[in-house]
Amino acid sequence: MSNKKQFETEAIRTQLERTDFLEHSTPLYLTSSFVFEDAEDMRASFSEEKERNIYSRFTNPNTSEFVEKICKMEGGESGYAFATGMAAVFSTFAALLNSGDHIVSARSVFGSTHSMFTKFLPKWNITTSYFDINKPENIESFIKPETKILYAESPTNPGIDIIDLQLLGDIAKKHHLILIIDNCFATPYIQQPIKYGAHLVIHSATKLIDGQGRVLGGVTVGNADLIREIYLFSRNTGPAMSPFNAWVLSKSLETLAVRVEKHCENALKVAEFLENHPKVNWVKYPFLKSHPQYEVAKKQMKLGGNIVAFEVKGGIDEGRKFINAIKMCSLSANLGDTRTIVTHPASSTHHSLGEEARLEVNITDGLVRVSVGLEHVDDIISDLEQALG
Repeated sequence: MSNKKQFETEAIRTQLERTDFLEHSTPLYLTSSFVFEDAEDMRASFSEEKERNIYSRFTNPNTSEFVEKICKMEGGESGYAFATGMAAVFSTFAALLNSGDHIVSARSVFGSTHSMFTKFLPKWNITTSYFDINKPENIESFIKPETKILYAESPTNPGIDIIDLQLLGDIAKKHHLILIIDNCFATPYIQQPIKYGAHLVIHSATKLIDGQGRVLGGVTVGNADLIREIYLFSRNTGPAMSPFNAWVLSKSLETLAVRVEKHCENALKVAEFLENHPKVNWVKYPFLKSHPQYEVAKKQMKLGGNIVAFEVKGGIDEGRKFINAIKMCSLSANLGDTRTIVTHPASSTHHSLGEEARLEVNITDGLVRVSVGLEHVDDIISDLEQALG
């Protein structure tokens, strides 16, 4: 009989060993540091002859439990938890890159990731080339001798484009690149990029992993040798996740599967409603047959996710009218919450790109991103319908 358990069981039953108090739920370890038995114990611990907690910036029982769960869900060998999703993104790249290295990235990336590639990494002579996610046949033309990392989000933020993860895995293997995938929108319940050749997977745990808009967090999991480099960098630079947030997020993972199932069920119905609305130009949702990468999505994703993108007819003026008419849904830059969130990327999450750069990744003035929540779907659709007029 195999010891491997199903996804939902691992999410619930992966826990720290019980203390002498025999607690049923993992306790909080709100401590900055840990004590040593004697001088030899301290020496052996700092030289890593012993695997144990020393200081919560390095490891903590709560962060270790959270990371172990994500590793099991994603199929990663090891991992490290960060204070935020962007701390995970930056620390992963900073740990693995040297001056003169080159990144090949999908152009459709989160606004802060784009800023990191274009404004901050160049300070250390690290450059980035962007490929069009809708022209994957051109990816290899951007690879140079100094290219070290191949990077993508799938689905993308906020355009909800899909890229073939197996294709990226094959390219990375052929050219000896480190493949890093941001799997935030899908979660490990919907897809596991490591199966397709990814070496590292990044999540903003702030989103669906938390699922209730409570805490910030990020995590990177994958190849143990690469995680070792990320750990050493992070141990010395200090972007660690707090024990409290790790405790919250570890508990959140226990309900990830049931939450994501309902999110996706609601999102598909919302997408189908919008697709037939006369005031909507187009809708993108991975499990709509009209999605350009529908077949790829069906191949690598279990469900379509909770994010729907669509364009309101009439450009920025009608887009503003729609946003201002929303009553029940929240106007926020977050996503993956129990509450449905409506975002206007051009004026919020991606405003720093500038109009020309936004249009290059199809972020038009009328683009709206809906993070479909867990309210009754009829009430979500009713609010969107009245806002569209």
